[in-house]
Amino acid sequence: MVTFLPTTPGRLADVPAFERAIGGAESNVACMLAAAGHRARWLSRVGADSFGDHLVQAITGYGVDTRAVRRDPTRPTGIYFRTAGDRVTDAHEVAYYRAGSAASAMSVTTMDLAAIGSGRILHLSGITAALSEDCLGLLGDLTTPRPGRPLVSFDVNHRAGLWTGDRDPRILLDLARRADIVFVGDDEARDAWGLHGIRALREAIPEPDILVVKQGRGGAMAFHDVFQGVDDPLLHRTGITELRTRVPSLNVDVIAAAGAGDAFAAGFLSATLRGLPVRTRIRYGHLWAAAALTAPGDLAAPPGRALADRLAGLDDTAWGTLHLGPGWTNAMAADEQADEEVRTR
Repeated sequence: MVTFLPTTPGRLADVPAFERAIGGAESNVACMLAAAGHRARWLSRVGADSFGDHLVQAITGYGVDTRAVRRDPTRPTGIYFRTAGDRVTDAHEVAYYRAGSAASAMSVTTMDLAAIGSGRILHLSGITAALSEDCLGLLGDLTTPRPGRPLVSFDVNHRAGLWTGDRDPRILLDLARRADIVFVGDDEARDAWGLHGIRALREAIPEPDILVVKQGRGGAMAFHDVFQGVDDPLLHRTGITELRTRVPSLNVDVIAAAGAGDAFAAGFLSATLRGLPVRTRIRYGHLWAAAALTAPGDLAAPPGRALADRLAGLDDTAWGTLHLGPGWTNAMAADEQADEEVRTR
């Protein structure tokens, strides 16, 4: 969707002007991965209109392959407006205008299924499942186990405003159980499914190889197979089949919370593509989320690989005292470059 961000705080009724940006869970993930040097492809449908032009051009500008994006001649590109406040406050407002949008017409017949299945990881979102019955059918098909299926990553992304009337968000639970990697917040699991606690979540979603439960300021917990990034033969011989890895969140000066969940998923997937241990993957998620939290829009450039590797490798004490504010990715990278220049003179 095209996103309109307020130029001043306040109610939507009172905000005098907005700045245009891009927004969308899957495209956010693709843009951050491409900005970090990974090959990423975004597949969707946008209108054959100027907003569609803007979305494709902007996402392509991040280095994302958009050649398989379809243009719909009759349906418009979706847009939405939001206030500057944090989503967790009662003052936060979001106004979606995407009923009947081009994206809502995604289906198994209108999308390039060969292109969708061509990557190492296929990242999906529960937001897409809520757009229409056709979109839900598409996600059902893409999460169906079959030979040659890419690794399926699924971010639950429950948005209560999209599940109105007799629509049951427990559909998202069914999709999650068919994925390989699942991201879910403990708050959204409680709201969508009535599940309380991380153990109840794992019992409800036992199938994925990795289940990442995000706990806000409490950090993130991953349930994972012992072979996921654990190089310890002694552990493998104990008969233990699953581990729980918890990583505390970072101390961050938050500018805007929008996009942080997508950034976390992108960071985790970046480290997954590199074959890094689960603890490091979670730390990557926190670091990339911190980049989004300290930027005003839905999308922020992730920290460079060298910087992220150094921070992700800190000991627990140093990790716990790390404090990140606006502009930290550029400032820290500049400091490291200056240190390197001093050492090589």
